[in-house]
Amino acid sequence: MTLRLSLLLAVCATGFLASETQAQVPPGEGPALGTNRIQQSDITGGGLTKFDIRKAGLKIFSTPFNKFDGYGDGPADLNNPTAPGNRPTLQNNGTFLRVNGLDSQTCMECHSVGSNAVAPFRFAIGGVGGSNNNAMFQPTSIDVADDAALGEASFNGRYINPPFLFGSGGVELLAKEMTRELRDIRRLARAQPGVVFPLMTKGVSFGSIKYIQFINAYDLSKVEGVGNDLVVRPFGRKGDNATVRQFDVGALNFHLGMQPVEDVGPNVDGDGDGVVDEILIGELSAMHIFNTNIEPPVQDPLTPAGVQGAMHFNSIGCATCHIPSLETSSPVLNYSFPETHTAPLKDIFYSVDLSQSPTQFTLNQSGGITVPLFADLKRHDLGPAMAEDFGDKLDSFFTTGRLWGIADTAPYLHDGRALSLTEAISFHGGEAQFAQDAFFALTPAQRIELLTFLRSLRTPTDPAVDLL
Repeated sequence: MTLRLSLLLAVCATGFLASETQAQVPPGEGPALGTNRIQQSDITGGGLTKFDIRKAGLKIFSTPFNKFDGYGDGPADLNNPTAPGNRPTLQNNGTFLRVNGLDSQTCMECHSVGSNAVAPFRFAIGGVGGSNNNAMFQPTSIDVADDAALGEASFNGRYINPPFLFGSGGVELLAKEMTRELRDIRRLARAQPGVVFPLMTKGVSFGSIKYIQFINAYDLSKVEGVGNDLVVRPFGRKGDNATVRQFDVGALNFHLGMQPVEDVGPNVDGDGDGVVDEILIGELSAMHIFNTNIEPPVQDPLTPAGVQGAMHFNSIGCATCHIPSLETSSPVLNYSFPETHTAPLKDIFYSVDLSQSPTQFTLNQSGGITVPLFADLKRHDLGPAMAEDFGDKLDSFFTTGRLWGIADTAPYLHDGRALSLTEAISFHGGEAQFAQDAFFALTPAQRIELLTFLRSLRTPTDPAVDLL
C-alpha cells in the first residue's frame, strides 16, 4: 500500500469517526446558545472590546431558545398558575402559553419593527412590536363572549405593546442621575427635620419631602410620580424597572421561561424543567450592554409647518410632561452587579461613554449628554379611559410616553389601542386632560401643523447594523 493511499484511508477513517460522533447530536438538537458562553469574568477581565460584548449581547437577544437551553416552565403549580416557572401550557405541551407569557422564543421577535410608517414595515434590531406582538400579562379572567353583559370583552390583566430599545442607554443614565439627586435631597431632609425640601431634579418636580423628628420618619404624602424610595424607574409602562437589566430579568422569565442565574441562583433549577444556569450573569450583562448601546431616535429637519407645530406643542402644554430633552451631568453610563437601585454607583463593573459610537449622544455644556426623549420619566394619572383592570383595582398611572421616534412606531399608547396620533391624544385624561382639550381646541390647520412636527421624530435607520 502506497503512503498516499494510507494517508487517504486514514483521512477517510477520521472523517467517518468525526461524522459518527457528530451524528450523536443532530443539528438543532442541542442548546441554541451552544457551549461557548460568555462569563462575567470575560467582561470584567478587560479582554473583550465593547464591540465583542455587544455582539455577545445580540446573540442572547436574538437566539431562539429551546428546551435544551431551559426554554419554558417546569410542572404546573395550580395553586399559583400565573407565576413564571409553574404555569400550565397549551395542550399541556410544556412549551407555549401565549396568554400570560411563554409567547416567543427570542427577544427580537417582539422588538423588530423599525418603522410602521412604511409598507412593508422596515425591520430594525431592537424596534417596537406590532399589534400581534402584544403581551397579555397575568390575566385570571378573559370574557371574550361578554358573558358578564358589560358591553365589551373584558380582561383583567395587563395588555402590553412592546416598545423599542433605541436610545435606552441615555434613558437609563438620566434615571440613575435623577435617583442619586433625589436620594441626596432625602438625606438633606433627614439632616434638617421639619424643613420641606422640593424634590426637583433635571427640571422635573417629584413633589416634596419632609422628615419628622418626633416619629423618626419621612413625610412622603407630597411625593408624586415616583415611589417612596425615590428611585426613578423609567422602564415598563408602569414605571416599575429602574434599569434595562432589571426589566430583562423579568422579561426572560415571563416571555421565554428562561431563568437568569442572578434570579434563582447558580446551579439551581428554579422552575423544575431539568435545566440549570439558563441565563448566566455574564450573558445578562452582555445583553444589558447591548440593549443600552443601540442608536437613539433622530429628528428630521423641520419644515415651516413643523416649526409652527413645535410652537403649538409648547404653547398648549404638551411639553409640560413630554419635555423635549433632559440633560445629564456625565456622558458615562455605569453598569453594576449586583444592582442596588437606591445606590446606582455601587458595584460598578463596566462603563461606556454614550457620546461615543454607536450611540453618539450630543455632549452638552456641562460635559454630560442631551437626551431628546420628549418625556419626564415620571408616573402620571391618565384618567379612567386608560385605566387597566389589574390586581383587583383599576390602575390609571403610567410613565410619560417618550415621543422620540413616534412617527414610526404606531400603534400607540401602552396597549397599542390607538392607531393614529390624533386617536392617542383623544385618550389622554386625568393629569393630561388639559392637553387633550387644548389640542382639540386648535384649528384644523394648527392640528395638522402639530402632527407634522411629531412626524419629524423618527427612529434610527439600521440600528446595530455594525454587529451584523
